[in-house]
Amino acid sequence: MKQTTGRRKSLLAHRFTIAIVSSLVALCLRILGATWRIEEDGPDPLESPDGPQLGALWHRNVLIAAYVFRDRGFSTTASLSRDGDLITAMLLRLGYVSPARGSSSSGAAGLLMGIYRAVQGGTTVAFPTDGPRGPARVSKSGVATLSRLTGRPIIPVAFSASPSLRFSSWDETLLPLPFSRVRLRYGSPRPILARSGSDDQEEEACRALDRELNRLTDELDSELGLASRKAEAERTGDRT
Repeated sequence: MKQTTGRRKSLLAHRFTIAIVSSLVALCLRILGATWRIEEDGPDPLESPDGPQLGALWHRNVLIAAYVFRDRGFSTTASLSRDGDLITAMLLRLGYVSPARGSSSSGAAGLLMGIYRAVQGGTTVAFPTDGPRGPARVSKSGVATLSRLTGRPIIPVAFSASPSLRFSSWDETLLPLPFSRVRLRYGSPRPILARSGSDDQEEEACRALDRELNRLTDELDSELGLASRKAEAERTGDRT
């Protein structure tokens, strides 16, 4: 009995913490994002009269994307962990539909099914295809599977920002500073694989998506003077 009561108290405390922290994070992101100078290159293909779309982005840009795509009824992805609980609550407060839950290492089938159901139900889903743990800028095969099953093309979505903080995480997450210049650029929709497509075809589709996303990202970083940590390390090495 005592053990059951303890679990209930722990669950209530977890839910209370999630509610408070997610509300504060969402509010802070709305306030910070309102200062950004967002520049969108070209029309937005995610807002299409043809129905829901599949948007692909790099994990480093999840904070920027969370703000830019707020209040549009989009969906995205979140892990099954406690961090995922917090992210889910924050996204709901930013005007997203409940995200699909899971990851490539835990609950992958459920994650793919969640995204599939969202798209089939009329919801656009924009998500990091190299998440949640990387390697950075290498798409998981699930995005090609989703395109094949839903009959929707994959739309590459690239971001960059300057000045911005860059976390020392595996993905080098970007957080634009107040009044930063934020650039958004869409790539050409990737061709849809036939339902009978092979694993090799899915792999090649993912690598082609990677090349397009990297091309767009590198273009934006160059235009804003944002160098990768690898490039910075190489320049530092050249000086020494």
